[in-house]
Formats: sequence, structure tokens, C-alpha cells
Amino acid sequence: MIKELFIKAITRFLAGLVTVGLLLFLPAGTFRYPQAWLLAGILFVPMFIAGLIMMKKNPELLNKRLNVKEKETEQKEVIIYSGIMFLAAFIFAGLSFRFGWLMLPFQVSIIFAVVFLAAYALYAEVLRENTYLSRTIEVQENQKVIDTGLYGIIRHPMYMVTVFLFLAMPLVLGSVISFVIMLCYVPIIVKRIRNEEQVLTKELHGYEAYKKKVRYRLIPFIW
Repeated sequence: MIKELFIKAITRFLAGLVTVGLLLFLPAGTFRYPQAWLLAGILFVPMFIAGLIMMKKNPELLNKRLNVKEKETEQKEVIIYSGIMFLAAFIFAGLSFRFGWLMLPFQVSIIFAVVFLAAYALYAEVLRENTYLSRTIEVQENQKVIDTGLYGIIRHPMYMVTVFLFLAMPLVLGSVISFVIMLCYVPIIVKRIRNEEQVLTKELHGYEAYKKKVRYRLIPFIW
């Protein structure tokens, strides 16, 4: 089981690394794209370390995070829209570097690299608080409502973290055009949350009471 999980995890990791590299460096027309190397470093190094930690301490959680087969029709649409968004954002980031389209100073990339890493730390904290987190919308056997830590403030801290991560990415890459494209993630994640809450309200005991206790889904005092 552990061996199969390791092979699955390392295969996904390498596939992601190669895919992101191709999407950035091919449109850029060069490997001399420092912002792309910066993003690759802050994205894949922590990802690799987190994978090793989960492999050792909680392989079941790692397996859940590797599962991307959605059963809900609306979530399949979310995955398609997200994929198109990422393709467009990375390709236009590379093209922007190549042709000098609305590129930001490298200092901005450094600042948002720090923001990205801070969001990654929050991501790790959310995983620590909620071991039921899966990449798919599902209610697992013996799953309980988590209402402590960040879950006592908003109902979907993982999605809040991904908003910071995804909006920081194009700014690390220095591309204004890519940032505008990534703003599409906001309506995409709203769609995902609405559908997820329908499933959890129906299938997870105690979730209706949790919604009354924690009023805000994504941003305190706003939504």
C-alpha cells in the first residue's frame, strides 16, 4: 500500500512539475525567466516536503489529497473551468515575459513569494486541523464536523487559503494579464462551495448546526 502510494504521489508530483515548466518556459521562449524559477521553487519544494511528511505521518490523508475523481456533476465542471483558467494564466504569463506585456518589477515577485509561502503555512495548518480533507466532495465514514481553529472562524479555510495561493501565483510570475485571468477563480470557488455545502448539509450529521454557529463561508464579515 505504502509503495503504491509513493509511486502514485511521485508520479503526480513529477507530472505537475513538467507540466508547469512546459506551460511557462515554452511560451516564454527561454529558460531565463527568473520569476518562473521562483514560482517553481516556492510551489514544488514545499509540496515535496509536505508529501513526505504526510507519507510518514498520515498516508491516508495523502491518498485523499491525490484523489481527483469527482462524483458531483457541478464539481466536474469546476475542475474543467479551473483547468482552463490555469492553462490560460500560465501560458499568458510566459507570453507576457517574452513580449514584455504589463510585466511587474521583480521586487513585486519577491513580495508575493512571501505571501505565497505564508499561505502555504496556513494550508499546512488546515490539513492538521481537518484530516478529513479530500480533493473531492464526499462525506467519509465516521466523518465529524470540525469547528475548532480556523474552522471556528470560517467554514471553508482551505478554500480561503487557495484564493491567496492562486492569486499570488501570477504576481510571483510578474504578469498582470495572468493575474486578471486568475481572478476567475473567485466565481469558480463560490460555485464549488455552494455545491459542497448542499452535499454536507444533506449527508454530514451536525453540519446544519455548524452553519448556524459559523456564519461566514470564506471571508469573515463578508461571505
